[in-house]
Amino acid sequence: MKNKTDETKKSSKFIKETGTQRKSLDEINGTIEVPEDKGYFRTLLAYTGPGALIAVGYMDPGNWITSIGGGAQFKYTLLSVVLLSSLIAMLLQAMSARLGIVTGRDLAQLTRERTSRWAGIGLWIITELAIMATDIAEIIGSGIALELLFGFPLIVGITITAFDVLILLFLMKLGFHKIEAIVATLVAVILLVFAYEVFLSKPDTLGVLSGYVPRAEILTNQPMLYLALGIVGATVMPHDLYLGSSISQTRKYDIHDEASVKKTIRFTIADSNIQLTLAFIVNSLLLILGAALFYGTHSDLGRFADLFNALNDSKIVGAIASPMLSMLFAIALLASGQSSTITGTLAGQIIMEGFIHLRMPLWAQRLLTRLMSITPVLIFAVYYHGNEAKIESLLTFSQVFLSIALPFAMVPLIIFTSDKKLMGPFANRPWVKYTSWIVAVILIILNLQLIWTTLA
Repeated sequence: MKNKTDETKKSSKFIKETGTQRKSLDEINGTIEVPEDKGYFRTLLAYTGPGALIAVGYMDPGNWITSIGGGAQFKYTLLSVVLLSSLIAMLLQAMSARLGIVTGRDLAQLTRERTSRWAGIGLWIITELAIMATDIAEIIGSGIALELLFGFPLIVGITITAFDVLILLFLMKLGFHKIEAIVATLVAVILLVFAYEVFLSKPDTLGVLSGYVPRAEILTNQPMLYLALGIVGATVMPHDLYLGSSISQTRKYDIHDEASVKKTIRFTIADSNIQLTLAFIVNSLLLILGAALFYGTHSDLGRFADLFNALNDSKIVGAIASPMLSMLFAIALLASGQSSTITGTLAGQIIMEGFIHLRMPLWAQRLLTRLMSITPVLIFAVYYHGNEAKIESLLTFSQVFLSIALPFAMVPLIIFTSDKKLMGPFANRPWVKYTSWIVAVILIILNLQLIWTTLA
């Protein structure tokens, strides 16, 4: 135990010597009290919240097109990809949380400190593009949900989403715990809506269970591989690794006390795994819904509006078709888009502060992050005169880009969390280290294959 304590002190010394003047998300860092010796479940409840913010990134509107489309095209085959992606997400988010808790830094800060100037700028550009790709799905999803629910023109709906950052600023004044509770409520809405719709669709239970068994066909079938990588990109989100390393520090703990650090890691990872399990269920429900209702119908389901209309068309979905199903779909889409924009904006702030040390008032910083993401979508919307089909064609590509960008966040995360000088006794165990490297290498190979095939 003495050796472990010494290693923790060395890690703490590193924090003091190289620490930045400002903590990650300084206004909420270490602001939430946690109880002492109040039992496992009461303590877990106090730590519950950051996992919900992480989980919404794994069920944002980008998942909807890829998952429902995967079910509609290939029935239940790609459920195995959803399962593997979720397990990878749990592994990476656990590493991300441990990195933030042990070092007192987020992934962006550590990456910038430990790379050259130009390498840091290059990684920042890739990460910023990944944030934009994430926001494309969230902005388009929210804009279309507003159009479906209230009849707003798509360009107007997209413009309205630019101001939801003001909602985040207001919520921050109420306390970070309030944001966590609101996001958790939105996640519950999404889960209940799709559980109800899948229940009505009466899927093939044996087909669903067999779909979780991986098949070699996924690697050899080019359209299936493209959609599978889209599911990976939509499920394992690069920006969530940066976000997780930051918001894991919102609870009060003593970074110099090994027992306090260990306890914080334990409950933070438990919260993360519980919430990511819910995200896995939602993504499975999306794919199952696509397979149960649309497989073999040859329906055009490339757009959210197509899905909205199909749920009210008895020729496509049968006797369960109803306006209520369509409205529930639109409500869940709006909940997904809005909850995801909250986490996307927070991640944008973390990346800007960590990589380029941008210092400005919080409201200006968050507004700038939002405008950087919404501008490309508005340009496309104006250029294509609000044509939904053209705008939504960005979605699947954006999710594949996220899969390509993922290794640029994964590799530094694996390196840092495996560094015993940095992490002390909390460095990756051998099985975690080698498993994460295998995952990273496989993803890189698959992405290179996808790029090569697409260009060819």
